[in-house]
Amino acid sequence: MKTMPDKTDRNDARALAQIMRTGWFRQVHVKSRQSRLWRSLLVARRTVLNEMRSIENVVRAVLREAGLKLGRPARAHFEERVHELAGDDDAVMAIASPLLAVLRTRRAQLEALTRQVLAIVRNEATCRRLRTVPGVGPITALAFRATVDDPDRFAKSRAVGAHLGLTPARYQSGETDIQGRISRCGDELARTALYEAANTLLVRSTKWSSLRAWGMAVARRRGMARARVAVARKLGVERMRSTLHRMWRDDADFRFGKAPTAAAA
Repeated sequence: MKTMPDKTDRNDARALAQIMRTGWFRQVHVKSRQSRLWRSLLVARRTVLNEMRSIENVVRAVLREAGLKLGRPARAHFEERVHELAGDDDAVMAIASPLLAVLRTRRAQLEALTRQVLAIVRNEATCRRLRTVPGVGPITALAFRATVDDPDRFAKSRAVGAHLGLTPARYQSGETDIQGRISRCGDELARTALYEAANTLLVRSTKWSSLRAWGMAVARRRGMARARVAVARKLGVERMRSTLHRMWRDDADFRFGKAPTAAAA
């Protein structure tokens, strides 16, 4: 279209018709209204959470200027810790107090949005099934459910990888063929949720599963950062019977696998 000397409505229509004839554009899936609403809820919750983190970082910077290190208190005890450290410094509290008031309001709204997510997941059969996977919480389950919307629109579980940006980028020229990091060109919301689920599976989960054992083996060889990405990819899109897509499509629960015996170990 840029090669046309004149930009007119007639030329634009001719170019669009030619694009459709050559097959450059294909029909796309339009998500259901319910899935769009669920995604909007998750985006709203994430927005509030990100804003809270920004304000918390400003409070930390204010205290740091006074020589006070806040540490890493739980979000519920953040304000209490600020008063404990800087309660006697009127100059610092004059700046921090309005920020803490904003945090109180946003924390209440974050809790309200989280309760909505929990209520949806509790009453949604697919989300309950996806939560049988260790590491997958209500946020990840609802994010995957709302993003995929219809499991039958993906013929293979591997096809979900491109949609989520979990396929490796590739550079090929002549004899050069390099497979790089994941492309990150797909849906960022579900991809981030899968990454967090993978981290929980590797770091916090205590129950043995073949997926966790595989991920820990990758961590020993390549490091924990790459293991998280690898587990997120295998969890969501790899060709195995315990991926979220296969579980959803086949109405199956997660398979932990058979733990190795002491003699075999």
